[in-house]
Amino acid sequence: MTSERFQQEYLALADSLWQVAWYILEDAAEAEDAVQELFLRLWRGKDALDGIRSPKGYAIRVLRNLCLDRIRQSRKMLPAEDLPEAAQPARQDDAVDERERLAKVLDAIKSLPERQREVLTLRTLDGLSYEEIAKQTGINYLTLRVLLSQARNKLKRMI
Repeated sequence: MTSERFQQEYLALADSLWQVAWYILEDAAEAEDAVQELFLRLWRGKDALDGIRSPKGYAIRVLRNLCLDRIRQSRKMLPAEDLPEAAQPARQDDAVDERERLAKVLDAIKSLPERQREVLTLRTLDGLSYEEIAKQTGINYLTLRVLLSQARNKLKRMI
């Protein structure tokens, strides 16, 4: 594959690929890094790209896998000795404030509609991926994303 053809077929997709990566990673900088890594991998294997019928579909598939790898890497747990020690409240008032804030957050979560609360809990507390949540709940992937977004927005308004 020539560099001109690579630019026309793959680099021209940069914006839409970034949107896909952002949708998966929910972080602009991570999305940009993932797209750059995608282009690097594609360019290194440019000789194999000549047989690809759908460059956009292929690029999205590879990007999706890269994003999922990034998510898995970020979930790796640190050994106990590497974890930072929990900060002790400097004053008694700080501890009370923290407990009150925690109670407020828990109340806000309890007030969410059941499906939003379930999706938020599975994603945030249990750390499940969207695919795992979809399998467990039977809710469509895109619906999960909408429910999670709605739940987070409601919590932001309530807290």
